[in-house]
Amino acid sequence: MSKTVLLIEDEQNIIEAISFILSRDGWRVATHSNGVDAVAAVQARQPDLVILDVMLPGRSGYDILKELRASAMARDLPVLMLTARGQSRDRDLAVAAGASRFMTKPFSNAEVLEAVNDLIGARDGTPDGR
Repeated sequence: MSKTVLLIEDEQNIIEAISFILSRDGWRVATHSNGVDAVAAVQARQPDLVILDVMLPGRSGYDILKELRASAMARDLPVLMLTARGQSRDRDLAVAAGASRFMTKPFSNAEVLEAVNDLIGARDGTPDGR
């Protein structure tokens, strides 16, 4: 059975690239492009994993993640944070907000697949979650 990932990202080229990579690996990919109602999108779709950009229109990924972690529904949801900024301060903010994993842009296809499969495997207690 394929798993669902919700990609919350506003850059179309990244949406297309990640959607292609994950779909080819058997994932169902849903996308959302703004921060304002991102939490509602997570609640409505109930994905197995979220890939969340830090810089979104309307609201930061850090704020979105803090709200998700405060809700019982998403407290343990694996969240991979993406950012174009890779300073240690950004990584610290992601960890403090509750990110399961942090990845800087640009990234390789293999890095995305490895991160997503590791996060699902850790949640399911299997090596790759499938």
